[in-house]
Amino acid sequence: MPLNQESVWTKRYQDAGDDYLFGTEPNRFLAHRVDLLQEGRTALSVADGEGRNSVWLAEQGLAVTAVEISAVAVHKARRLAAGRKVEVDFMQADMLAPGWPPAALQGAFDWVVGIFIQFVGPEWRERQFEVMKQLTRPGGRILLQGYTPKQLEYRTGGPSAVENLYTPEILREAFADWQIEELVEYEEDVNEGAGHRGRSALIGLVARKP
Repeated sequence: MPLNQESVWTKRYQDAGDDYLFGTEPNRFLAHRVDLLQEGRTALSVADGEGRNSVWLAEQGLAVTAVEISAVAVHKARRLAAGRKVEVDFMQADMLAPGWPPAALQGAFDWVVGIFIQFVGPEWRERQFEVMKQLTRPGGRILLQGYTPKQLEYRTGGPSAVENLYTPEILREAFADWQIEELVEYEEDVNEGAGHRGRSALIGLVARKP
């Protein structure tokens, strides 16, 4: 199993106190695809953190489930959802646990969203993507936002291990049997709480399940 992700992330979210480590606004790559998101009714956000993306998705009228390993993060996410007057089905769960996802969630979602979920290396990435694929219904889509290896020069967020980062080749191979509708590599200034701030080397993917 990878590092004890639960304790690593709980400490980070606790250390942020009442602040939201990555802010309360949605990720920009996700938010810019608001029109496309309307083609679905259900969404699941994996490794959702403190709720900024799941709450925003709910505000767009989607029925949203959020999965997060840290109880501290889930508590903060519930607070965010209550403050914004939306409903999200928050689940505290480890997406990499054996036997996950449960049968009721398999093939259940029009959108499966993974924003900066690069906390695992290549040996677990395949499993992580496999879980996301299992959650997606036929004709549904996965949306991913991550960092490319160039991010190590900027050090404005994300993992410090180059093998955790995405290249277009890695994502093309991982979704070779899906229809890749969008795969973009770009740089922009990110302002997402204290956790992600400054010039960043980014990659975004939208892929559709056959």
